[in-house]
Amino acid sequence: MHLILAPSNLGLRPLRPGHVPGAWRAPQALMAQRLVERLAAGAVSTLPKPSYSPLAQPGTRIRNGHAIRTFNLQLAEAVAAVQEGGDFPLVIGGDCSVLLGALAGARRAGPLSLVHIDGHSDFRHPGNYDAEQTLGAVAGMDLALASGRGEPLLTTWPGVTPPLVPERQIVQLGERESRDVDFAWPDIAQTAIERIDVFTAHRIGEAEIARRIERVLAAQPQWRFWLHLDVDVLDQTVMPAVDSPGSPGIDRQWLEDIGARLLQNPLCCGMTVTVFDPDLDPTGHYAALLVDMLAAMFQQPGA
Repeated sequence: MHLILAPSNLGLRPLRPGHVPGAWRAPQALMAQRLVERLAAGAVSTLPKPSYSPLAQPGTRIRNGHAIRTFNLQLAEAVAAVQEGGDFPLVIGGDCSVLLGALAGARRAGPLSLVHIDGHSDFRHPGNYDAEQTLGAVAGMDLALASGRGEPLLTTWPGVTPPLVPERQIVQLGERESRDVDFAWPDIAQTAIERIDVFTAHRIGEAEIARRIERVLAAQPQWRFWLHLDVDVLDQTVMPAVDSPGSPGIDRQWLEDIGARLLQNPLCCGMTVTVFDPDLDPTGHYAALLVDMLAAMFQQPGA
């Protein structure tokens, strides 16, 4: 395993005037909890922290859009290099915008499926909101962008025919808002994305969740797949140290079991872990919990 530390907060909106989201500190917080030792990682690469701005930029209606592209081009190079060397890239973000660079790098070796585990569907795109009135935040857009919806700035990548992942080869697990009457992105229901919201997940149970994921992956049995884990998929009583906490969430043990099962599959070619905010974890308790979860998924013994 090769850890790629991707300290980006570029895809997040400020929660209040003057606020700078703290998710960029997640890699260093997990490293302080002995992430390398716990996962028996063989190598670590660190990308430089980009500069965050809450302001609109010329030529894009996405907050930090140009900086996100620059950072993700760097990340794509890092992921591609790790895979070319025969190693497994584990990308520690940062916010969900790092998924784009990870997929762009992995796609250089061929088409991909995607298992997107997140408490939100992240399907915001100009087709379901007024981009002229509101700046887009990529942490709520990453799945839409990955499936080819949104500004070419973040849907078109060097050496890759868009989209990064075709919608029929995407599983979204854990979203908790689509049954709300004011759900912002109802058009996701018109796509071929396999959606298992948190309520369905609780109803069908762990084994059936795993079966549905594997059914989608089996539709392209030669394709590799990427695993994305946004830790806000956990209930806020378990993981409150995130930008947008919520309830209910996917059971921690289920996540560990499903993650372990996917990571054991030789077609799993990389993983992103995102949106943990150490600013909301002053004691380090939740950083330690997250490292414990990753160790369980990678089936490494505790320290």
